[in-house]
Amino acid sequence: MAMSYEAKKAMVAEVSDVAGRAHSAVLAEYRGMTAGQMDDLRVKAREGGAYLKVVKNNLARIALKGTDYECMNDAFVGPVILGFSLEDPGSAARVISGFMKGNQTLKVTAIAFSGQMLPGEQLDRLAKLPTRDEALAQLMGVMTAPITKLVRTTREPVAQVARATAAVRDQKQAA
Repeated sequence: MAMSYEAKKAMVAEVSDVAGRAHSAVLAEYRGMTAGQMDDLRVKAREGGAYLKVVKNNLARIALKGTDYECMNDAFVGPVILGFSLEDPGSAARVISGFMKGNQTLKVTAIAFSGQMLPGEQLDRLAKLPTRDEALAQLMGVMTAPITKLVRTTREPVAQVARATAAVRDQKQAA
């Protein structure tokens, strides 16, 4: 069924808005997937903090004009689904990578991150990026490490004296 001009304008505006807020984008060819598989992928995307949309190639090029993802224009060939990471840079890549483990018909053709287009083979690198919570936990670990080390260092002489005193006491009790 053909889309009306107003529906096309609405789709371009929606995709452009999401692209302006996204951290990264994944472009995948979905040729050979069933409707049930597409529904399953969309559900997983919603749960994983990603936005997925099947967009006509010309409309996608128009929607991405002026965004960091304009570099993907040449990759829009054939039936493709466009995924944007909204929560963290790797969320769309994690969703698609996880879905591809059980479904070989989905093929990643391009990835965009920080205004650079990467080949689809780089999907795992993007999927392995930490989530926001993981990154914050790592940052807090790095920030608290010097303080923890200082506390351990200042506490160690007292512990050594206590251990030495206990050893002397044990020797005297044994004698």
